[in-house]
Amino acid sequence: MADTHPRFAWFDGRLVPWEEARIHVYSPAVKYGTGVFEGLRGYWNEAEREMYVFRLREHLERLAFGIKVMRFDVTPDLAALERAVLEVVRANGFREGVHIRLSALLDGTGEMHAVGPVLFACTANTRPPTRALTEGLAAGVVSWRRPEDAAMPMRVKANANYQNGRLAVHEAKANGYGAGILLNSAGKVAEGPGMCLFMVRGGVAVTPSITSGILESITRDAVIRLLREELGVTVQEREVDRSELYAADEVFFCGTAWEVTPVTSVDRLPVGDGAVGALTRRLQSLYFAVAKGESALHPEWRTPVYATASARAAE
Repeated sequence: MADTHPRFAWFDGRLVPWEEARIHVYSPAVKYGTGVFEGLRGYWNEAEREMYVFRLREHLERLAFGIKVMRFDVTPDLAALERAVLEVVRANGFREGVHIRLSALLDGTGEMHAVGPVLFACTANTRPPTRALTEGLAAGVVSWRRPEDAAMPMRVKANANYQNGRLAVHEAKANGYGAGILLNSAGKVAEGPGMCLFMVRGGVAVTPSITSGILESITRDAVIRLLREELGVTVQEREVDRSELYAADEVFFCGTAWEVTPVTSVDRLPVGDGAVGALTRRLQSLYFAVAKGESALHPEWRTPVYATASARAAE
């Protein structure tokens, strides 16, 4: 997050000043991490003077899935939540790329078995591109393992699940890496802490399957479709061994926060020639063009922020 925060957050059904978006220290959300959330991106198109939220509907549907699995006692109104996302971006007048967080949290004073009351909140803040997007980064496999589905379902974007990733981040940084790679309980590659992983071998893109202990990532789905449909690349979803990463020609992470980030070394072994790969560059360029609306491809993936408000005002 940037050092300064925006003026408004959306909290419990209305816009409030940022400082008022608070939840009690005794709530289940604080005591047990009982909540689910979605991270989304808004991409600013300067030529059109428009902000596009990327794959908003898919994120809302995944939030509803998380609420179901966590057994919260509410059926979310996805149309209302969509309006909340757009409203908080508009209210803050963003004219550059933003990261959006939409949360469903257990409020009140309940204990571990509580299922309500459910409080919805949405925040957005600017997030400038990182150097890793252009230069790549060094990644390393960490000792922490991704929990198996029978322990904690990683396909649910639950707040508490991210403690596993937090431990991985700290270990990776302590070992001098820019990012960590987690193996699953079977010793196969899972994902990074908050991002999915792809490798390229012999012109084929390979990514761990959704049964490998990963989040069913919306960005991962977009990347697979762009690779297959637009770049003509074969994509395999399968188990991946750690040592396969050492044989890869290219490796990259993908996710809402990470977008398409190249990996130039794994465990201090260079990936390919140690530079950002050509296919990763092509994919990255296409991904941003689609997300920003600079390409006509997949218009259904983009929800305009300011045009939506104008259209509703004219009704």
